[in-house]
Amino acid sequence: MIYDKKTGFEVGDPNEKIFPHGVKFTREEKDNLLETSILSVSGWRRVFAADGDEESTNPNVSPIDKILVGGAARIYAEYLATLVPSGKKPLIAVGIDSRHTGPQIASVIIRGLMAYGCDVSYIFIAAAPEIMSYTKTSDEIDGFMYVSGSHNPIGHNGLKFGVSDGAVLGADAARPMIARFKEMLYNDAWVQELITAIESVPVSAIAAIYEKIEKRKQGALNCYTAFTDYVITGIPAGSEQKNFLQDLKDNIAQVGVGVLAEFNGSARTVSIDSDYLKKYGIETTVLNDTPRQIVHRIVPEGKSLDLARNELEKIARKDTRYRFSYVPDCDGDRGNIVTLDSKGNSSVLVAQEVFALSVVSELSYLVYSGKLTFDATGKPLQKTAVVVNCPTSNRIEEIARAFGAEVFRSEVGEANVVSLAQKKQKEGYLVRIVGEGSNGGNITLPSTVRDPINTIFAFIKMLVIRSGKNKPGLFEIWCKRSGQMNCYKEKAELHDVVATLPQYVTTSAYEDRALVKINHKDHAVLKQNYEAIFQEQWNQKKSFLKEKLGIVRYEVINYEGIETRIGLGSKFRTGLQQGGFKVAFLDENNIQQAFIWMRGSGTEPVFRVMADVKGNKPEMEEALLQWHRTLVNSADK
Repeated sequence: MIYDKKTGFEVGDPNEKIFPHGVKFTREEKDNLLETSILSVSGWRRVFAADGDEESTNPNVSPIDKILVGGAARIYAEYLATLVPSGKKPLIAVGIDSRHTGPQIASVIIRGLMAYGCDVSYIFIAAAPEIMSYTKTSDEIDGFMYVSGSHNPIGHNGLKFGVSDGAVLGADAARPMIARFKEMLYNDAWVQELITAIESVPVSAIAAIYEKIEKRKQGALNCYTAFTDYVITGIPAGSEQKNFLQDLKDNIAQVGVGVLAEFNGSARTVSIDSDYLKKYGIETTVLNDTPRQIVHRIVPEGKSLDLARNELEKIARKDTRYRFSYVPDCDGDRGNIVTLDSKGNSSVLVAQEVFALSVVSELSYLVYSGKLTFDATGKPLQKTAVVVNCPTSNRIEEIARAFGAEVFRSEVGEANVVSLAQKKQKEGYLVRIVGEGSNGGNITLPSTVRDPINTIFAFIKMLVIRSGKNKPGLFEIWCKRSGQMNCYKEKAELHDVVATLPQYVTTSAYEDRALVKINHKDHAVLKQNYEAIFQEQWNQKKSFLKEKLGIVRYEVINYEGIETRIGLGSKFRTGLQQGGFKVAFLDENNIQQAFIWMRGSGTEPVFRVMADVKGNKPEMEEALLQWHRTLVNSADK
């Protein structure tokens, strides 16, 4: 057995036999594998712990699950072979989050990739943004396979695939890979060939991969650090970037900033966070900073933030530099934020607020840096866009309008958002920030993944880039653009900025109210039924909606991948019709005042639902959501 020098954890045994001798799989086992797995554009996921318990820390993975992993590696390697020059051996970065099943899954991936013509750079435990920036910025890396169960319970795990741009594969590449695996899983000869190939990889080749982990990991950290400098500044490496970062560091020292990081044993425990924050003079306190030191549920919502709230209040009473704390999920590509209110009490920013605040900061920063300019009438001289997923609150449209920017929406899924952003860039749009408001995920370009470090620095820039020397700072820029100069403060705190965000009430994706259990497996039928019932009830509701919200009409919007189709009926949907479905409510000026949204799970008998309402009107959010839930239940019947 080889052990990781940094954590002391088992990496793997190069002599290990992956499959029992003569192993065979029944059709029932294969059926069950597919029925209990999520194979989507966002990744391949299931409970990998061998005992089947989603809360298990069992490190072992069953033989049939290893077929899923090995098959994924083979199909991915075959796909990569079509992208690299003929005769080139692709080099693939492989990493895992801090889950217990990660090492066994990675051992299968490494053998599978090598068996089918790839070399491997294994960096063991790494945050998702770390391996993706390593892939994007390294001249030698051609793609990545990353093992993570993200925010799911510890017994879950999953696979993400990407190529040299550092982004998760889009639908055009991911869906054919899924289809091929589902087909070949039932080809016994293909499965047997896979097993033989995996077991035939030389022991010495595996040992060599494991022995280079320390060097490869340091290379990944170096790439991630340099790339993060680029992302938070928007300036390529060089004297201009260096000067800006020095000014930022000086501003941080002058204002005084402290951050509490509650890592919850995630992959961020062995990433750049602590060193990076301290490098810029940020007072930093870390909690649960040992991998697998998981002290609460992994999803950073609700009670999972209580520890960070309590500790932030304690620390801030002793050191007023501390403004906020963050709690990441297991792969570290998102981190929800706890801040302080005007009285010094801890306050959890909901996911939609985290993203909205990031958008305000980054659009203001575009103006500050001179990349977004305006003519004498205030009209932008550059086409500018913000790209979001379909359940992101309409407050983003209001923020974007203040800067003359357009908002484009995709179906839920990081790959969809990034793909649409890349499309808009090719169309000539200036795109600085994209993301998923529904989970607080902020992707600051040129990054291609959500990253809490970028969110933290969006907040820090808003705090410390203040007005002076005849140049407005970020908060003044935002207040002027949004017509709120009466709210401007020279020394604004985060809660002052939050108070200027457009007011909306939005259902949280993690509330119990946001799930509706269904019986229908056919989403097309359910949506068709929903539309019919909605039209029947619209006449009963429209007077009430006009009185309360000024709504005079509605439109149905369907989101599939990066495509948006507006219209009533199945002709505006394709395939299995599992994309996002929205009813937008518009006023007489054709501006959305509210919407209701839903999207069915591909593996569970549930629909995720939400409502978004302009203004501080929680009673209307509740009324719309309850009507929406009733419509879904009626359609299901």
